[in-house]
Amino acid sequence: MQELIGKQVEVVTGDMVYRGILIEINEAEIYLQAEDGWITVPVEKVVHVRAK
Repeated sequence: MQELIGKQVEVVTGDMVYRGILIEINEAEIYLQAEDGWITVPVEKVVHVRAK
C-alpha cells in the first residue's frame, strides 16, 4: 500500500467510502487529505484501499 501514498484513493470500510489523497499509513490509522479537510480511518475498520 506504500505505493499509493500521495495518490487519490478510496478507502472502503463496512459502512463508508472515503476519498482523498493518501498521506500516511501506520499500524493504527490511515490518513487522507480530502477537499474539505483531514480524514483519519482506523485500520481495523478498513475493508479495501484502491487507487481512484
